[in-house]
Amino acid sequence: MSDSQSPPAATNGPATAKDTEEAARRQRERVDKYLAQSPVTAGGAVATDAGRLEYRSVAGFLPVRAGGIDAKRGDPEAAVFTTAYLAGDDALRPVCFAFNGGPGSASIWLHLGALGPKRVVVPDDARMPLPPFEVSDNPLTWLRHFDLVFVDPPHTGWSISADDDARRKHLSVDGDAAALADVIEGWLTRHRRWGAPVFVAGESYGTTRAAALADKLLDAGVALAGLVLVSCAMDLQTLVFAPRNDLPYALFVPAFANTAQYHGRLRGAPGASSEAARAAAEAFVADDYLAALHAGARLDGARRGRVARRLAELTGLPRQLVERHNLRIDDATFFVELLRDQGRIVGRLESRSTGPMAARQRTDWEFDPGIEAIVAPYTGAALRYFAQVLGLHEGAQASQRYEVLSLDAHRRWDWNRKGEGGEPQRGNAFASTSDDLSRALRRNPHLRVLVASGRYDLGTPYSASDWSLAHLDVPADVRTRVTHRYYDAGHMMYTREADLRQLAADLARWLHPA
Repeated sequence: MSDSQSPPAATNGPATAKDTEEAARRQRERVDKYLAQSPVTAGGAVATDAGRLEYRSVAGFLPVRAGGIDAKRGDPEAAVFTTAYLAGDDALRPVCFAFNGGPGSASIWLHLGALGPKRVVVPDDARMPLPPFEVSDNPLTWLRHFDLVFVDPPHTGWSISADDDARRKHLSVDGDAAALADVIEGWLTRHRRWGAPVFVAGESYGTTRAAALADKLLDAGVALAGLVLVSCAMDLQTLVFAPRNDLPYALFVPAFANTAQYHGRLRGAPGASSEAARAAAEAFVADDYLAALHAGARLDGARRGRVARRLAELTGLPRQLVERHNLRIDDATFFVELLRDQGRIVGRLESRSTGPMAARQRTDWEFDPGIEAIVAPYTGAALRYFAQVLGLHEGAQASQRYEVLSLDAHRRWDWNRKGEGGEPQRGNAFASTSDDLSRALRRNPHLRVLVASGRYDLGTPYSASDWSLAHLDVPADVRTRVTHRYYDAGHMMYTREADLRQLAADLARWLHPA
């Protein structure tokens, strides 16, 4: 983590008021330097299925103003790094703003995985490739459909807040959405693109952000033409295993079954194919499991036995383990127990991927093989590309670390939403932006939504996304504007060539329906 994004460095004693003041001055100075820099431009071209596509890249910083879109503008609260690809000079060409999630992740995954004119190629089977790590042409780039703007939210990439108060605000659900709305408005103004169709694409927590933005941007006069949600995470209640929250225990079962079948742990009819495994699990959840969870201790012995046996059959886990966990298998248990007899752990973001357990075969999950397989390739290739192709080897940011995944930002995140009075709500609640998306769909009659889910994603399982979409607070005619597509890989399904192509085809059909 760079010093621009960290608390003051430790000294031999407690920090004095003078130390704190000096650190704040340096942080403000860095924001001002970033914002004073001129954007860096470069030319490029990519061969696509439709022919050669020429473009120019524009990389630089945009301010987040105090007050954002809701009040009179003040001094910059942050400098946010964006990388844009522009094909031609048509001011009314559609433009798509894209970001990843975390929270705490930079945008390199969508940028160099699926959307941009260059991509990092990794093995289809979710293994880590050998170096060197480089980018290749992406003939399926979304630049064919619209100009692209990749945004690194505050405290990811090179983006930073101006002071600690701004940092606390930006590291929150509503503060983050307000900052990104301000950046989008600022980019449209700087590049004279008001009036062009605007799209937003987010992945993982980026879908949490994107759902909020769909409603937030309407207040700034930006009515989105479309929203692309990759690996949906609008309702944290569907994803967080917590006491008194039985929802994820049910919603993860189809993805557990799909993963268990892939690794050869299912027997009988569910083991015949991934389709059979998912169908059996979905039927079990709907017909038996939800009611059993709801019954709790009221479940009689015979019925409890039947549920335990079937849950074990569909997850590939020992029945004794299922019984010991009170019929509730969380993700961490599944990761370490499915392949314990092989000494392997299962990936979370890409459950086709596995990694070795420690020799002691502990019960804690030490790392995610799915993300480990791509962090180094993407980081190495991205930083080389930024410096050697986009020309970002100079400037004030060049001496700072590019935060691909900021664990500090993730740890400090405030999940509380603001209430009607603007004050953060406190108490027993899971963050959700489904109501924001529902309201945006009702307010904007032209907003359309494309959702992409990987069947081997155990971070945001496809069935949890099914639940979120089924519970949008919209009437039936509005619901027809929401499309859900599925892929046979994990969280970043585009790392698999066949799914990259399918995603591109699904996007084209969604943009240009027959």
